[in-house]
Amino acid sequence: MLSKDSKIYVAGHRGLVGSAIWNNLQQRGYTNLVGRTHKELDLTDQVAVRQFFDEERPDAVVLAAAFVGGIMANSLYRADFIMMNMKIQCNVISESYAHGVRKLLFLGSTCIYPKNAPQPMKEDCLLTSPLEYTNEEYAIAKIAGLKMCESYNLQYGTNYIAVMPTNLYGPNDNFHLENSHVMPAMMRKVYLAKLIHDGDWQAIRRDLDIRPVEGFNGSSRGDDILDVLAKYGIYNNKVVLWGTGTPLREFLWSEDMADASVHVLLNVDFSDIIGIEKYSSVHYGAATDGAVDRNHSAGRGGAIPKLGEIRNCHINVGTGKELTIRQLSELVVKAVGFEGTVEFDATKPDGTMRKLIDVEKLHSLGWTHKVEIEDGVNRLFEWYKESLNNKH
Repeated sequence: MLSKDSKIYVAGHRGLVGSAIWNNLQQRGYTNLVGRTHKELDLTDQVAVRQFFDEERPDAVVLAAAFVGGIMANSLYRADFIMMNMKIQCNVISESYAHGVRKLLFLGSTCIYPKNAPQPMKEDCLLTSPLEYTNEEYAIAKIAGLKMCESYNLQYGTNYIAVMPTNLYGPNDNFHLENSHVMPAMMRKVYLAKLIHDGDWQAIRRDLDIRPVEGFNGSSRGDDILDVLAKYGIYNNKVVLWGTGTPLREFLWSEDMADASVHVLLNVDFSDIIGIEKYSSVHYGAATDGAVDRNHSAGRGGAIPKLGEIRNCHINVGTGKELTIRQLSELVVKAVGFEGTVEFDATKPDGTMRKLIDVEKLHSLGWTHKVEIEDGVNRLFEWYKESLNNKH
């Protein structure tokens, strides 16, 4: 168990998940937190990461930093998505081990599961059939990350836990049209289409000043702004969204995700997941006082024969509930107060048609979600409007 004065490094503490985890830890009284912006620490730079761990020597690490984006970004930047994420994970996990970190929480994504996985997706369906092509590189990187955690635990007796959140949304979400996820992109499109119809150019320019689109900001000519917004399906009182609107998606409020993550970080050990009581006492003493015994072999190779093969030790984190993209658009329209039309462009890809996770393991470990989607969409729009006023 981590004490209130344990030093906890949150990698990606300014992002959607990282910032929520940081706030959740503070609310629970864990105030010895360490964070670095991307400018301060490039996690793809192995030397810089090693130097950071040398200086800070955290007791625990939350790896919430990642190179992320939606269908378009995943398709365009395939090499970046696999390389950047692999570098981040390899550097942070290997240096955590080298510096005797007692607990590590790795955040992945439910895109790790096969395209045609049985629904709802249990942890055990990992690697049972091909992945969704549009985000294959990101998924492979995240699978490698959870396997790193699992393998370090089995070989070195570490206590690294991997959680796989479903689609997240909430405060500090990414609303940049070029690379945002489905809900914030949809919300911003609907909002801008309403502003165009209302003729509220002051609000439109403020929006683009804070989040420029392809280099166009609030100072750009009105016609240029309209042209670039049209590229993203944003028109006067009309929004065109990608796909058919029929895919089913599950969404989790980011502050719920943070609460689940901190619950796991503080209360769940690898021994709880694989179901044996003796594992922790045998293995977790391997690295103490920041020293690592590289020859410690009690847990090498997953060598606890009576347990057989140990795999799929990650934990799904979600609500276990779903809705269609069209239903989501209706909730967004209602939250924004949009009275125009929403159309779907069926010539564009849908991505995976259904992506619901089984959360039985998470519930058995003592956590369930609190924020339902209807409430969450309204909360997100309120946050977005505040971000425009506060130049967040």
